Amino acid sequence: MKRFWQNAAAAPHDGTWRIVLDGKPMHLPGGLPLRLDSEPLARALAAEWQNAGMHVGGTWSMDDLPLTQLAATALHRIAPDPAATVAALAKYAASDCLCYRAEHPEALMVRQHHAWQPWLDWAAATYDARLHVSHGIMPIRQPEEALAALAAALARRTIWELAGLGVLVPAYGSLILGLAVADGQLTAAAAHKVAALDELFQESKWGEDADATARRVTMARDVAEAEEFIRRSVLF
Repeated sequence: MKRFWQNAAAAPHDGTWRIVLDGKPMHLPGGLPLRLDSEPLARALAAEWQNAGMHVGGTWSMDDLPLTQLAATALHRIAPDPAATVAALAKYAASDCLCYRAEHPEALMVRQHHAWQPWLDWAAATYDARLHVSHGIMPIRQPEEALAALAAALARRTIWELAGLGVLVPAYGSLILGLAVADGQLTAAAAHKVAALDELFQESKWGEDADATARRVTMARDVAEAEEFIRRSVLF
């Protein structure tokens, strides 16, 4: 697509913020106004639009606007029914990757325990949600009270946080790691490394896999953008 605007900016409007292109407010597909609660988030979106295509007539795509895409998800898909997103994310707690440990080799088992157990302990202390751990691939049944506590924690999140968690949680395969990033207890990059522990262990033993490395690079970018989106959404 060709850039048609000269200037993009964040502008206050009725207690919220909106993005204006050459003074004209943006709307989402279908006509829904693009309104944001957070000034830092609005300014970040405006910066995306200011940089997209670089100049009038320049080429741009939606890939240049990851924060805008997350904002659209929050407003268009999550806001009408946040409970549906909460339910979808809460399901990850039942099969959180941190709960499934290797049966061998011992070196991997030790690494998993040291890297993963502290975050399960954090979830237990922070959300009163103590999840069980299994060795092997057989599914385990998690305590209903723990699952309910984590679902309740998600239900307290804003639509903006849920949009970011909608990227973080599936990327990590872990609701616990997603919440840790959303709470500022872990960076997205650190959580990515924790989630990829098994893969990185295998590479240290057998050598790098180009496809796996490429996937991790893409994931690192996606989770970093989701983390920035959450951070800016909670700063007013």
